[in-house]
Amino acid sequence: MIDQSSEKYRSAAPEHVATDLISELLMGMRLFGLHYSRVQMAPPFGVRFGDDVARAQFHFVARGPVYLRCVSGGQCVLQTGDAVLLPRGVGHELLSSPDITADNIENFVAAPICNRFDAITACDPKQGVDDSVLFFSGCMEFDLGCMSPLIGMMPEIMQVGTLLERNPEILPILEAMAREVCSERAGYGAIVTRLADVVSASIIRGWVECGCGDATGWVEALRDPRLGRVIGALHRDPGRNWTVESMASEMGTSRSVFAERFLAVTGITPLRYVADFRMRLATQWISRDRMPVDTVAERLGYGSAAAFSRAFKRVTGTSPGGVRRA
Repeated sequence: MIDQSSEKYRSAAPEHVATDLISELLMGMRLFGLHYSRVQMAPPFGVRFGDDVARAQFHFVARGPVYLRCVSGGQCVLQTGDAVLLPRGVGHELLSSPDITADNIENFVAAPICNRFDAITACDPKQGVDDSVLFFSGCMEFDLGCMSPLIGMMPEIMQVGTLLERNPEILPILEAMAREVCSERAGYGAIVTRLADVVSASIIRGWVECGCGDATGWVEALRDPRLGRVIGALHRDPGRNWTVESMASEMGTSRSVFAERFLAVTGITPLRYVADFRMRLATQWISRDRMPVDTVAERLGYGSAAAFSRAFKRVTGTSPGGVRRA
């Protein structure tokens, strides 16, 4: 699935308890497609993505091959039928050969197909269709809800790869994408974008089921049956009056043992984790859901909007109003 040459992603799934907890938290995962493009180009070509906005990026190659190169140096070859997800949207390029200079995707002429979907064609009319490369790209925004810390732990490049070994049902979806992208039948834009969302979500789930690679800290805490129980309870009820004592009680141990164990595994104190988690939720509710500050304060257990606003600014460095305006 990810870095197919590495065996570390083929490891067995984590303990049953941890898997159940992660599955429960992943129920809140949502994926928003921001913009999609059908791109047909004749070699030589180079297209650059991710210069302006660090969003997740999905690519599917209907007719390849295409070379993917990240600004960090990571690279891979995408053959016909391959799909790849860059969860943090790092700057990267799709090239007809490794030595090509790339141009920003925004500089190509795009013909609108439907809402949030366009087509880019850069081919010599004298060349045959079979000589061109055809791929589908989507700029996406992830909302993993309670699982937001996972995004920072994901690999830079996530390929379908061995996902097909664990989930062969994904193959017909990829084949359907290829047919839709190549045929351009009526309504193909809407269909392909939905299929891209499914494949992207499947890549994330497959990574989680394989044990989240070598991610440590927060994931290790979820794998610890007792610590995982605390984090699960906290995520299910963020507005509860959480104290070190009440969290230690969930774990079934003393305050000192719990606090020491939590800090050793996650790298932060329990109360700092609670504050950070609440403010991540608050930021989503205010900026995305346009929820009133009074409602956010009540849901997160603050006695007043003023108390919540002070806590929010202390943790995030900005006010709730500033987040809403941004």
